[in-house]
Amino acid sequence: MKVNTAFLKYLAALLLFGSNGIVASHILLPSHEIVFFRTLIGSAFLLLLFIISKGRLQIPANKKHFAYLLLSGAAMGACWLVLFEAYRIVGVGISTLIYYCGPIIVMALSPLLFHEKLSAAKVLGMAVVLAGMFLINGGSVLTSGLSKGLIYAILSAVFYAVLVISSKKARSITGLANSMYQLAASFFTVAVFTLAKQGLHFGSISENLLPILIIGLVNTGVGCYLYFSSIQSLSVGTVSVCGYLEPLSAVIFSVILLGESLTFLQGVGGALIIGGAVFAEGAGKRKHQTSVSGTGLQQQTNSLI
Repeated sequence: MKVNTAFLKYLAALLLFGSNGIVASHILLPSHEIVFFRTLIGSAFLLLLFIISKGRLQIPANKKHFAYLLLSGAAMGACWLVLFEAYRIVGVGISTLIYYCGPIIVMALSPLLFHEKLSAAKVLGMAVVLAGMFLINGGSVLTSGLSKGLIYAILSAVFYAVLVISSKKARSITGLANSMYQLAASFFTVAVFTLAKQGLHFGSISENLLPILIIGLVNTGVGCYLYFSSIQSLSVGTVSVCGYLEPLSAVIFSVILLGESLTFLQGVGGALIIGGAVFAEGAGKRKHQTSVSGTGLQQQTNSLI
C-alpha cells in the first residue's frame, strides 16, 4: 500500500508540473514576473513545511556541496526565466520537448564530468533524441534560422543541464532541505534579474491572483511536497521512466487546453525525443536497480518545470 500511495503521489506531482505552462498562460504578466511569484510562493511554502517538520535552518556542514546546491538553484531560476519566455513565443508543447533535451546534454558530458562510460545504447538513445529535435525544428531553422523563442527553449535545456550537474555534485544534502535551499536560490536569482530589469514595479497582481497562487502554491509548493515525499519509496527505474509523463502531459495539455498544434513530423519528433531519452536513461539504470535516496530535485533527470 505504501508503494501504491507513493506512486500515485508521484504521478500527481508530474501532472502538476506538466500543467505549469497551462496555468502560466492565464497569468497576464511578463514571464519573468510569473517566475518571480512562482519561486517566491513556492520557496515560502517549502520553508514553512521545513519548519513544521522541525528542520533546522543552518548552513550544511559540507560547504562545497552547499555551493553546488546554490549553483543548481541559480541555474533553475535562469532555466525557468527562459523556459517561460519560450512558452510565450513558441508555445508550451514545443518548448517543453526542447527543454527535455537537457538530460541528453548531461549524458553526453558524463564521461568528462563524472567519468561514466557511454554505452552503445546511450549513444543510440542520444542520436534518436537529436533526430527528434531536427524533426521538430529542423525545417524552420534551415529556412529561417533560429528564432528568438527557439533560442530561449535551447537555453532552458542548457540551464537544465547545469542544474542537473550541480545537483549531482551536492549529494550530501538530501530531502526537503535540498529542495528548500535550491528553490530559495532560484528565487534570489530571479529576484535579482527582475529588480535589475524593472525595479519594484509589477503588473496587476489582483487581476492575476488566482493563477499566481495556483502556480506558486499548488504547482510548485504542493508539487514539490508530493514529489519528495514519494520518490524515496519508488525504484530508480520507476522514477526515471515514469518521469517522462511530465513532458508528455505538458504537450497533451497544450494541444487540448491551449489549442496548440503539432504537425505530423513534429509529433514524430516529440515521440523520438521522449522515447530516445527513456531508452538512453533506461540503459544507464539497468545496472543500478537501487531505491531512490532523494538527493534533490535532479537525482533523476526530471525537473520541476
